[in-house]
Amino acid sequence: MILAKVIGNVVSTIIAPGYESKKILVVQPIDPSGKPKGSSFLAIDAVQAGVGDTVLILEEGGSARAIINEPDSMTVKAVIAGIVDEINK
Repeated sequence: MILAKVIGNVVSTIIAPGYESKKILVVQPIDPSGKPKGSSFLAIDAVQAGVGDTVLILEEGGSARAIINEPDSMTVKAVIAGIVDEINK
């Protein structure tokens, strides 16, 4: 799992089949103290996250597809699996 901050929404007028009802967000990986680490990427939202939320990202095809309840024919790279309430160090 990857700890990340939601930094933006994706809006598109043309959507690939299978993604029509999916909300896609831009996420920035962070360390436990909230500092950015690595490059931002896109993730399908499965938990109604929004810009500014700290989230947990699942980045594995089979498990990611299971969370959004999609068949094996759909390609999924990353899914937001949870919203983080608090981080204890």
